[in-house]
Amino acid sequence: MAEHKKGLNSGLVEQDLENCCRKETTCGQCQKSDCIIGYGRQCINNYIKEPKRDVAQGMEHIPTMDFKVFDEVELETAIAHILKECKDCKEEHADDCIINVIRSCYEVGLLGDVQKYEGSALQYLMYLNDKFPEKSLRIAEIYRS
Repeated sequence: MAEHKKGLNSGLVEQDLENCCRKETTCGQCQKSDCIIGYGRQCINNYIKEPKRDVAQGMEHIPTMDFKVFDEVELETAIAHILKECKDCKEEHADDCIINVIRSCYEVGLLGDVQKYEGSALQYLMYLNDKFPEKSLRIAEIYRS
C-alpha cells in the first residue's frame, strides 16, 4: 500500500519505543519480536526502510502473551503520541496499518490486550474513558497538549 497520508513521524515513534523499552538490565536477554516493544521496533524499522502504510499480518504477529511490566507513564505517553499520528481514516481504517499495530503493542503493555479501534482518535479516547478511566485521563491530557 501507499505511504501514509502526511507521512508518519517515525523519529517520534522510535523515541517512544526506546523510552518504553525495559533494556537488558531489566529484561535479561532482549526478546526482540517476542516483546511488544521489540516487535514495535521491528515494524518501525521496516517502515523507515520502506514506508508502507500496512504491516503484513501486523496484528497477527503482536506478542499478546508478553506479560512484562512496563512503565505506565511511558506507555500512556506513547499511546497519546501515536494517536496524534493517526490520520482519522474512519471507514478507511485498516487493522494492519503501522500506526494501529504500534498502538496495539502499547495497549498490550498498558491495558493487558489489544483494544478495538475504529479509525478515530476521539472515538478511541471516549472508549478508553469508558473502559480504563484513570489511564485514559493521562492519555487524553497528553494527546491534547
